[in-house]
Amino acid sequence: MLILTCPAHLQRLEEALRRSLPATLPVLGAVMTVARGNPAAHEVLVDSWPHFSVVLTRLRPEEHKDPGDFYTNQLTVYYRDEGAWRALLGGTEAVGWTQAFQIQGMQEGMYEAVREAVGAKGLRLETYRYQALLSPRPPQPRGQVPPGLRLSPVSPSHISLLNATWAWGGNARSRRFLEGLVRSLPSACLLTPQGHPVSWSLLDPLGCLSHGYTLPAWRGQGLSGVTLGALGRHLYARGFPIYCGVLPHNTPSQRAVRAVGFLPQPGTFYTLVVTHPSQ
Repeated sequence: MLILTCPAHLQRLEEALRRSLPATLPVLGAVMTVARGNPAAHEVLVDSWPHFSVVLTRLRPEEHKDPGDFYTNQLTVYYRDEGAWRALLGGTEAVGWTQAFQIQGMQEGMYEAVREAVGAKGLRLETYRYQALLSPRPPQPRGQVPPGLRLSPVSPSHISLLNATWAWGGNARSRRFLEGLVRSLPSACLLTPQGHPVSWSLLDPLGCLSHGYTLPAWRGQGLSGVTLGALGRHLYARGFPIYCGVLPHNTPSQRAVRAVGFLPQPGTFYTLVVTHPSQ
């Protein structure tokens, strides 16, 4: 695999990935984040250049601090040749099977190939299937910021609340991951006059709007649309696709994002978490 670092090469790859949307959403977002300052310390690999069969993005190997941390160790993949993808999974260098990781992609066949490779290596796999939604323009909130609330970036001082309310949270690794997002990537929240967040949305290293939440007492007022709109304007100005992934059965979140302009995309947005039995 070749690591792309040249800005012109990353730009050419970005253009190629745009032509295959929406199947390229996670990998395109990761490539664009790398090309625009690389705040999450990821890297972009291709099997050959300029004609590639597989694109893989991953955390830089030197950033692996905790072998069991699948939160920070994020990968994405897009391939034109499933055989090339399966061949890559058969090795050890590109994916790094000694570390726990999560890999995201939107192609049929991606999950099956990972499942077979994981089974052959005696590892554990958790599978999450999301509905990808894409907004062709910045999300349009149904209303303005309610009186008494103000829009602000999420502060590191809010991490305990974010970690406690996140479905994947509640542990030291998830807390460290969320703090890394807040410190290195854009975010938006609505604060009370006392400075307490009541609704928020973050951006992850894949350029995906994620970790959105509104406290139960504040729901039904369209607050999530306000934070999504703020982050969406930032993404739109920088040329990023404005997208998110929502569990299909999460009806309130599905309704909330569609109400501000997100459109469901074909295919399944997979997040596959691979861990060792001892982790």
